Amino acid sequence: MGLLTTRELAEQLSVSTRTVQRWVDRGWVAPELTLPSGHYRFDLENVKAQLRNQRQRDE
Repeated sequence: MGLLTTRELAEQLSVSTRTVQRWVDRGWVAPELTLPSGHYRFDLENVKAQLRNQRQRDE
């Protein structure tokens, strides 16, 4: 699977696009790519790993 848009990522993770944006704003998730337009592209498996790591830090 290639890189996903914010909307596609949100759909894959069953969350809202706003939740994904909040994760990026808080530094919990880093996009693979930020386009000149400011839109993000994500790798699903990388995001899942980043969220797992964040969860472990919070415990």
